[in-house]
Amino acid sequence: MIVHWARNEGWLVLYAPRGREWTHGGFFYKNPETGFWDTPLQAENYFLKYNESRIQSLPCQIFDPIRLGEGAGVGWMKGVESMALPEGATLYDLLQMGIKYTHAAVGVGVRLREELSLVKDVPVLIAIDQYNNWFTFSEYEEPVTVRSRRPIHAREVAMVNAFRSMMHDDMMVGAFSHSTAVGKLRLELPNVPIDARVNMPRYSSDEAESVCHYYLWQRLIRREAFSEESWKKVYYLANGNGAEMRWLLPLMR
Repeated sequence: MIVHWARNEGWLVLYAPRGREWTHGGFFYKNPETGFWDTPLQAENYFLKYNESRIQSLPCQIFDPIRLGEGAGVGWMKGVESMALPEGATLYDLLQMGIKYTHAAVGVGVRLREELSLVKDVPVLIAIDQYNNWFTFSEYEEPVTVRSRRPIHAREVAMVNAFRSMMHDDMMVGAFSHSTAVGKLRLELPNVPIDARVNMPRYSSDEAESVCHYYLWQRLIRREAFSEESWKKVYYLANGNGAEMRWLLPLMR
């Protein structure tokens, strides 16, 4: 809801709806320059979903060359270690570089995070769903010996490392998701203010009833399928989780 509100108000919103995908799947490579693990496919996929209309008029403020990494399935770019941004480039041009050149994708992602802290013309919101996945181990493993591998923590992934910290003055929201089976995390998390966590209770029975009738009024639920018994089944099936109820209710028959 806060992402929808911020976009309607004209904010520049960086929204990652599935933070778990930043640490699972695709290719991963150790970058010898940074010591972090690059995930170029995740970076490219994220840029493609980005709201380009808001960034075409925002100029880049950092013009240091973008360090290149290993491309997704294609190895290193021969004879080239970095890529320069043209003078007068916008944030849109920066993202296009990450989409066009797989070797630059992760470097562009890290640079984008730095650029967002310098935007003053419009309010900026960084919103991450499944944020708790960034405080546990990723799907990736590093070979140690012929018979052993070391699990790679999410903090070692370059894109996660760039966006995970809340120790800054930017507006940022990170939502925990229990559907990804991360498990319970300790109360004090690294680079997260101790008072930043707010528990969002699940719907009570009365709240769920009000929401269901609202969805019925909005015609998201077929009237002939709606009954007290049916919405209560959905409520108990979702255990009061609002997002899951929103997904299940239109399927009511």
